[in-house]
Amino acid sequence: MTDEIWTKPISAVLTELGTTSIGLARTEVASRRRRYGFNRPTTHHRRPLWLEFLSRFLNPLVLILLFASALSAATGNLTSFVIVFILVILSVTLDFIQEMRAENAIEALRRSVAIRVQVRRDGVEISEAADLLVPGDIVRLAAGDLVPADCRLIEARDLFVNQATLTGEPYPVEKHADAPCPSAGGPAEAINTVFMGSSVISGSATAVICRIGDATVFGRLSGSLTASPPPTAFELGIRQFGFLILRLTIFLVLFVLAVNVLFHRPWLESLMFALALAVGLTPELLPMIVTVTLARGALRLAKRRVIVKRLAAMHNIGAMDVLCTDKTGTLTEATIRMVRHLDCLGAESERVFRLAYLNSHFESGIKSPLDEAVIAFRKMDVTGWEKIDEVPFDFERRRVSVLVTDGTQRLLVVKGAPEDVLRLSTHYEADAEVVKPLDPAARARLDALFQTLGEDGFRVLAVASKVMGADHQTATLGDECELDFAGYAVFLDPPKASATAAIGALSGAGVAVKVLTGDNERVTRHVCAELGLAITGLVTGDDLRAMSEEALRARLGEVNVYCRVTPQQKERVLLAYKRSGRVVGFLGDGINDASAIHAADVGISVDSAADVAKEAAGLILLDHDLSVVGEAVTEGRRTVHNVTKYVLMGSSSNFGNMFSMAGASLFLPFLPMLPTQVLLNNLLYDASEAGVPLDNVEADVLSAPVRWDLQLIQRFMLVLGPISSVFDFLTFYALLHLFDADEALFQTGWFVESLATQVLVIFVIRTRHAPWRSRPHPVLAGLTLGAATVGALLPLTPAGTFFGFVAPPASFYVFLAAAVVTYLALVEAIKRLFFRHTALQSKARRPRSRPSWRS
Repeated sequence: MTDEIWTKPISAVLTELGTTSIGLARTEVASRRRRYGFNRPTTHHRRPLWLEFLSRFLNPLVLILLFASALSAATGNLTSFVIVFILVILSVTLDFIQEMRAENAIEALRRSVAIRVQVRRDGVEISEAADLLVPGDIVRLAAGDLVPADCRLIEARDLFVNQATLTGEPYPVEKHADAPCPSAGGPAEAINTVFMGSSVISGSATAVICRIGDATVFGRLSGSLTASPPPTAFELGIRQFGFLILRLTIFLVLFVLAVNVLFHRPWLESLMFALALAVGLTPELLPMIVTVTLARGALRLAKRRVIVKRLAAMHNIGAMDVLCTDKTGTLTEATIRMVRHLDCLGAESERVFRLAYLNSHFESGIKSPLDEAVIAFRKMDVTGWEKIDEVPFDFERRRVSVLVTDGTQRLLVVKGAPEDVLRLSTHYEADAEVVKPLDPAARARLDALFQTLGEDGFRVLAVASKVMGADHQTATLGDECELDFAGYAVFLDPPKASATAAIGALSGAGVAVKVLTGDNERVTRHVCAELGLAITGLVTGDDLRAMSEEALRARLGEVNVYCRVTPQQKERVLLAYKRSGRVVGFLGDGINDASAIHAADVGISVDSAADVAKEAAGLILLDHDLSVVGEAVTEGRRTVHNVTKYVLMGSSSNFGNMFSMAGASLFLPFLPMLPTQVLLNNLLYDASEAGVPLDNVEADVLSAPVRWDLQLIQRFMLVLGPISSVFDFLTFYALLHLFDADEALFQTGWFVESLATQVLVIFVIRTRHAPWRSRPHPVLAGLTLGAATVGALLPLTPAGTFFGFVAPPASFYVFLAAAVVTYLALVEAIKRLFFRHTALQSKARRPRSRPSWRS
């Protein structure tokens, strides 16, 4: 469409789009998808695979290395160029294949929980993924839905939309299908149009899709509106580690070049060696290891029916030490049943049920489980009743009002939180015919009945009504006053038997569970008592309203239940925990939970949740079960520990070996290794580490939250790196004076020894315990032993001469075995002392234990 879609009559829009009320034919949909593409903003487009592959060569070190090797070939050393080129291709290809496989697996998981839309095709309404919609599709929208594209309204009923992302308007905007078409203006003036990036707060609508993807208002602004979220602590830590290694790499390259120029060695060979050293020191596989490790964790969680939408969430959930969750569906079964309908005297009342049914039946906003329970309780004939207007439910008022008529009278029916409905009532129905003033004594009786029901574990909604004038056409907030209190609708949501064990497991793993619920404290206390869960502190929404930020922070440690809280108060509690240094998760599924899910470090929702909640979440549970959150926590911790293993390897043993080679340049009359040998060493090392994402992690290590700790890595590098270098220099001495090694034998011996110590040390570093007490994953063990074996045997084969190797004497391999065993034993002793000292420091800094759930 060439003009703004809100400036034309809907009939003209439908004609221009070539669609009708029955929707598009499937063949036409396929044709339009080829023409318009997928319904995604530009920021979601992936580059072609060949561009992704070539981008791996944009690493400055790789480019300079290829350029230097080309110069070497130009001066007659073609063999060196071929070896360097093959090694670089192999390394880049290994990185590319592993990372692409991981990303494809994660994309498949994301698509499994993609937002779906009810769309009309060939006159039949089906559920379709939002990115498969095309212009001309007829879609149906309801409360909690994300608007999938820019759409003109065909029909709308009490439709309120939040479009703050596009217009900055903080409050929902009411939309009308028959609103006049403005001749100009932007989205804020387009009352007859809904836009991608907005969400339906209440009401329902039928609309035709006019623009998708980049052509939408949201798509045009996608560069700013869909900017990447701020980096997590894990991503920042990985980046800081990269900068640390980069600084060390630059220093070593300049040092080696300066030494070789000072000693008048061939500049081209010296440059190649320095660059190869830089490539060997740079953890170029770090992005791949991080991606693959996170993806492996996500795939393991998928088997447990937990979908990870954003990989960074894997670290955050491993670091999580506070989980805030709603009560319904987590501590309870979420199988809400209406069990009673009581009048003001506590007797069963058909009128109370009739009023509750009319309210739930005609409500067009958010259909809560309580509404569904009312409708499912018993079918009531509403023939003759007609809805005139509605005041939609919101989480501040905690009630919904519908204005209905049966032809003889107009009635405002109000249903909501008992405290609020009772406050707005001035009379009560003593029986079906008698209405009396609501005096203090009557209020006390009604409040006592409400408290008794809550203490028995029942959830309660109050029902009231008000007779309106025959000419009253609209329902407003001002009408919700001077109500006639009718009685209570009573519901039962039984406690979930598995909740006690799940919360106990989380508490044992160092995750404090906090309940944030809109229910009153009496119901919550009953549920907790049924489950055997001790309440260490309870705060209500009214208490929160009166608390300063300082007072709230002072009570965070002792409080584990927050009752009658609004969405804004949930978010406030989450932010208070975050400001106190905790890593916070939030589990929710309603439209009212979206802001809290977005504010949490770990946003968790369920597959049946409202679209806005699912979109804000990083993890989606396919089963509404708290126990799988505990499994996700364990998987997140395993992921972080495995990434840390690779980083500790690269920052200690690998760094020590490369530093030793740089230092050897000071006293050796030749290069300690040829540039091609350094690159081969690096390739075999990288291949051996490809199994790290699969490795096992000890149960005791998984029993506490884990965070990315760059300072620990730096300390480990500064302790183990120099020790590794001292051991290397002793090896240099042995090669020169015990084996009387010439240049070729020295380079061969040092290659074999450095590779063996560099890769085999993973068996020591991968565990905080003794290596023989912790079994590595078979793939990691196989790749590690395979790389060490290839490095040891290659000089004995004809292929070894291609890399400049010579066959060492048999006595060298005896020396090699003794040297490797000695080195690994030394590293094990230092590692035990290092982590024991670190644990003591952490214990000294640890605050006193906080209250937790206990039976």
